[in-house]
This record gives sequence, C-alpha cells and structure tokens, in this order.
Amino acid sequence: MKIYDELVERGLIAQVTDEDEIREMIDNGKATFYIGFDPTADSLHVGHFMTLCLMKRLQMAGNRPIALLGGGTGMVGDPSGRTDMRQMLTKEQINHNIDCFKKQISRFIDFSDGKAIMANNADWLLDLNYVELLREVGAHFSVNRMLTAECYKQRMERGLSFLEFNYMIMQAYDFYQLYQRYGCNMQFGGDDQWSNMLAGTELVRRKLGDNVFALTINLLTNSEGKKMGKTQKGAVWLDAEKTSPYDFFQYWRNVDDADVIKFLKMLTFIPLDEIKKMEEWKDAKLNDAKEILAYELTKLVHGEEEAEKAKNASHAAFTSGNVENMPKVTLSDDDFTDGEIDIRKVLQVAGFVGSLSEGKRTVEQGGVTVNGEKVTDPFQKYTKDSFKEDFLLKKGKKKFAKVEA
Repeated sequence: MKIYDELVERGLIAQVTDEDEIREMIDNGKATFYIGFDPTADSLHVGHFMTLCLMKRLQMAGNRPIALLGGGTGMVGDPSGRTDMRQMLTKEQINHNIDCFKKQISRFIDFSDGKAIMANNADWLLDLNYVELLREVGAHFSVNRMLTAECYKQRMERGLSFLEFNYMIMQAYDFYQLYQRYGCNMQFGGDDQWSNMLAGTELVRRKLGDNVFALTINLLTNSEGKKMGKTQKGAVWLDAEKTSPYDFFQYWRNVDDADVIKFLKMLTFIPLDEIKKMEEWKDAKLNDAKEILAYELTKLVHGEEEAEKAKNASHAAFTSGNVENMPKVTLSDDDFTDGEIDIRKVLQVAGFVGSLSEGKRTVEQGGVTVNGEKVTDPFQKYTKDSFKEDFLLKKGKKKFAKVEA
C-alpha cells in the first residue's frame, strides 16, 4: 500500500484540492509541503501531535517537510475555531515559544542534510511595507468571499477585529513566499484551516500562474465529536514539565473503548494489518489495546525509557506496588486552612475533580481511596504530618497520585 492510500485508510485525510495530483506527488516523494505552527504557548500540545506524526509519515515516504514557525502570524493570532480574540503576545514571548517548538519538532522530524526545513514567517512578514502589500496581495482577495469562510463566521457575532481579518492574507502570503523560496508545492493542516489554505493556493495561481495544492487532515476528536487534548488539569502538552510522561500515558490509557482503534490508526506507526486484528478484541482485551496505544504514543513523544517507566508506574498503581514513577502532587501551604486540608480539596488540587462539590459527590459514591482504604467522609481532614509517609490517592480505577506536602 502506498502512502496516500495508507493515509486514507488511517482516517487522516479530510479535504484535498486535487486528489490525483496530490496522490501522485506524495506517493513518489515529490512533495515539498509545509505545516504552520503558531507559537501561542511554550509547548506543543496533543492537537499538534497528529500533525507531527503526519509530517513524519510523509518524510519517511521521501517527501520534504517544512515546519513553518509563526513568528509573524503569531503577532496577529488565528481566529479559526475561536469565539474570542486571542491574547496578544510580546515579541519576547513569541521568540521564547518558537525556541521551545524547535526542540520539540526536531524530536519528530529529521532536519539533517536538507531532508526538512525549519522556517519562520517573521523573516518576510515583519518587514512588509503596508501599501506594497495592499497593492501586490490585497488586490487578489475578495472581502465578500473572505467573510463566507468558516474561520471568520464564528467571530462575526462578537466582532471580528481588523487585526484578525488580515490573518488569511498573511497565511496565503506564507504559501506564496515558501513556494518561491523553497519550491513548496503543498500545504497541510487541520480541517479548520481549509479556507486559509485555499487562499494560499489561489494567491500563488493569480500571482505566478502556477498550481500548488492543499490537503487537510481530520481534527483529533473522540466518538462524541469533542476535540481531544483537554483534561481537568488543562491541556495535554508534549513538554514533560507541563504534562508528565505518566500523565501523558494515562491520558491515552483512559480513552473510551469506542476511540481506541481510531487513535491507533491515526496516531501510531503500527502496521494497519496488526491494528485490524485488534478490532476483534472485546471487553477486557480492549484494555490491552489501550495500553499499546498509550505506550506507543508516550514512546514517540518522550522516548522508550520514559514509556517503560510510565507503563510500570501504571501497573504499580493498579496493584498498590512500587510508586517510584507514580505522578506526584505537592500541596502548598495555601492549600491548608488552620493546618488542615480535607479530602475534597486534596482531590481538587490533584486535578481529579473540578470543584469541591464534585469531590464531595465522588467520595459519597465510593470512588476514592487513600493507601488502599476507601474514604467515606467527604470532609475527612488531614494535617501536614499525614503526607510525611506515602499518601497514595486513587479516584476510580484510572487516576492515581502520590500526594506530598
């Protein structure tokens, strides 16, 4: 099976501008393609993960990726999928975030010997002459057509700023520049970027008379159609300091039964024939598939050693055994009132519940244990001395932590 058909079978491809051309290019290693990463935080997250895996797959098939870092577009902010305006970042914040992105992307993509390119659109966006841009680029965009784009529709109700309105033009200009500088003939991105990507193909055609192509991949959603990558603690990051390898492992270990095969296809490099066999697995056997998913993804992001540690820690938590690699939660002095803290607050600080009332319900429903003993009083109090020895907190069957103070 060639790479394009594999991408289709793995459920990755959403929309394409010209399927026959794109198939021929990527199957034969002729694509120089780019994917953009706007530096809105100091770490990539699960939402970027599938994109990075796609880049890796295509590079393995002989194509050349361009990782485009948004030092310029990050100054504006993408309105796609937003109901409010993004927080404005300083140049210092953007440059710091870009440095973090470079390190993370380099763990997935081989940039040696010209096999891939790392570019920054600040190189051509920040020094643009406004009047020149209006004449050279703005003349090729219809405002009426732009306003029909999905990326703007959601923002129109609350007010779309002129700043954000320019984002599509900037992204189109990126494609135009990358085509001229590096021979970039294709853009890949999430399906929410379709309008912006079409704008880029159209600008290249209008300005240079050449055809370039766009391909979007399906967004990472669960069986209910909700975007993946959020927990009660917040986003699931690829940075081990922000989301520990154990928490990353557990996130995938705890996916719904209905999603495990889908994620194995979309995110892992396990051959499709092996995954098809797993489709026959039922009930408890599906837990084995979830562990394979969690292990493979943790290995991709954090390396084999950390994946082994996370898997062993998960087993230890289930059996109340060795807790060396179990995630740790540290209580601060502010978490205590008059030297005491109750179990509801411990659960909340650990990120196991979103509120004290949810913590109360969880305890009353019998879902909380400390050191293997069920907690029955939702107002059970503990002093700092309680955390000097092992304090192993467990919620349900899947959430574990060693709590310290």
